[in-house]
Amino acid sequence: MPFLNRYPALDLAGASVAITGGARGIGLATAKAFAARGAHVAIGDLDEQTAEIAAEHVGSRCTAFGLDVGSGDSFAEFIAGAENSGGPIDILVNNAGIMPLSGFLEESDQVSTTQINVNLWGPIHGMRIVLPGMIERGRGHIVNLASLAGKTATPGAAVYSATKHAVVGLSAAVRDEMAEHGISISVILPSLVRTELGAGLAMPSVVTVSPEAVAEAILDTVRTRRASTVVPRWIGSAVDVANLLPSSVQEAARRRVGANGIAAAANTDLKRSEYRRRIEGQVGGE
Repeated sequence: MPFLNRYPALDLAGASVAITGGARGIGLATAKAFAARGAHVAIGDLDEQTAEIAAEHVGSRCTAFGLDVGSGDSFAEFIAGAENSGGPIDILVNNAGIMPLSGFLEESDQVSTTQINVNLWGPIHGMRIVLPGMIERGRGHIVNLASLAGKTATPGAAVYSATKHAVVGLSAAVRDEMAEHGISISVILPSLVRTELGAGLAMPSVVTVSPEAVAEAILDTVRTRRASTVVPRWIGSAVDVANLLPSSVQEAARRRVGANGIAAAANTDLKRSEYRRRIEGQVGGE
């Protein structure tokens, strides 16, 4: 069937893969998973030193680069370096993202701008840089990391939620534009991931996922070219059903579980302190 065969197959063995935010968490787990399947992996991260250490742990198939995803020039340099070491990019994983937590009125414009630059401009820059080459070759795959916050209200992380809603819409639109060129765009929407980004957030373990589970979902899209994947899958259906309920019912449910206080409580958690320190440095331009 032509519809099913519109995307040329990509063999992970020998594929050239670029991953943003690859020094830690989901990005690092994804780098390990691709490298284990024989791909050449380039990881980019604002923290270049940690990225280099991570690349050593991944192995000889992995190289590391400094990267500010909010800068188109920096992203272009990253892709040039990745292609120089592993060949033309077959797969791009736009994983880099930040999630400061605060009330909407308490969050500064600078913090909001940094989130938009990283979470939204990052995928925009990445796609605009790699897509021309993919179009020329007639194949390619891009994975954009969104969040379950891109499907539902997230008190205490309003701008973060806005960026993830935007990534969902961006991915769907670009997917339709690129399909005729043999290029697929997939979006991944994890629930709370057990990384520093989610540290301190009091959520039942049944709705949290490991970075490795998200990494496997990312790799699976190379085979299926699925447009959208929620991790864990079951929670996506639950959210879809909840979103059909009247807004008053949804709001009452969030009040019942104390959703408005979750972010404030998380910021008092010691495990989140290092993550907050790095984000504050990023916002301050350090």
